[in-house]
Amino acid sequence: QVQLVESGGGLVQPGGSLRLSCAASGFFFRSYDMSWYRQAPGKERELVASIATVAGSTNYADSVNGRFTISRDNVKNTLYLQMNTLKPDDTAVYYCHALGTGLFTGRGPYWGEGTQVTVSS
Repeated sequence: QVQLVESGGGLVQPGGSLRLSCAASGFFFRSYDMSWYRQAPGKERELVASIATVAGSTNYADSVNGRFTISRDNVKNTLYLQMNTLKPDDTAVYYCHALGTGLFTGRGPYWGEGTQVTVSS
């Protein structure tokens, strides 16, 4: 069974930093493109950042580019999101997302349950 478990969310002041983690199990992690999505109250779920399999190419939403860094550890089967210079508009539930590539094309997407990030003074 597939599991994606996010952690690291919490309350932080504007300008602060937070590091989210997503522990993956039950699938061949290294062959899955991984992403972070977020959803704020009353808004659509949006893609924050993505990272390709072993190649590691990354993409970021314009709103977070330069402040957030997505990374992955294919040995620990863990996805990360380092969030710096946080703004109140970053407040949302952050979700881990996995989509199969190569031989695993068509598998997924898989979603985590989400972790709350609140940026407020």
